[in-house]
Amino acid sequence: MIKDPPLLTISRNFPRPSADHVAAFAGVPTGYAVDAMAGRGALDYRIKPLAPASSVLIGIALTCQCGPADNLALFAALATAQPGDILVAATDGFTATSVTGDLLAGMAKNRGIRGIVTDGLVRDLAGILAVGLPVYCAGITANSPVRNGPGTVGLPVVLGGATVSSGDLVIGDNDGIVIVPRAEIGAVLKKLPDIRAAEAGLEAKVKGGLEVPDFIRAILDSDRVVEV
Repeated sequence: MIKDPPLLTISRNFPRPSADHVAAFAGVPTGYAVDAMAGRGALDYRIKPLAPASSVLIGIALTCQCGPADNLALFAALATAQPGDILVAATDGFTATSVTGDLLAGMAKNRGIRGIVTDGLVRDLAGILAVGLPVYCAGITANSPVRNGPGTVGLPVVLGGATVSSGDLVIGDNDGIVIVPRAEIGAVLKKLPDIRAAEAGLEAKVKGGLEVPDFIRAILDSDRVVEV
């Protein structure tokens, strides 16, 4: 028989990226971050901003495992978070109820939290938009959760097809959410200048009339293509 777990399990002391590392990602599109991680790092395509993103969202992940139809852990994360954090709430992809609404979003904004990311649903769309806190979720429903637990705060969670740990970097824009693991932040930053230069160079060629890029022409002219 499985023993009943604690109502909440909280880990507050996890490594955090430096303020300089966080600031270095200001304005970095999610696509650039993905390209610096070999083309991966984005959460499931259904996790999108409730409102069009006016700028790139950057912050430090504070994770919580809520489970289905419950948000006790999200409230505990709200109380645990530091200014600049992003609440990352895993719900096991549950879609019968919301995990949060406008009131928690308002409290999060009051605490200096930069955003909320969840693989679940939210409610009170008009209210959340009025709060102005960036919220990324899988959809909207009027159904509400309970606050019974069990849940965790600060421990690794799985959502949107990725494992997210507290202290990871969260980047969001209109394309969705990308997670940069804390241990990879330095390596990603080193690659970003080359990625920016490559993007800018190809963009200039496209604006200048480029129709077919050189790399595909080289392949088409090689002996690796067979015409039938």
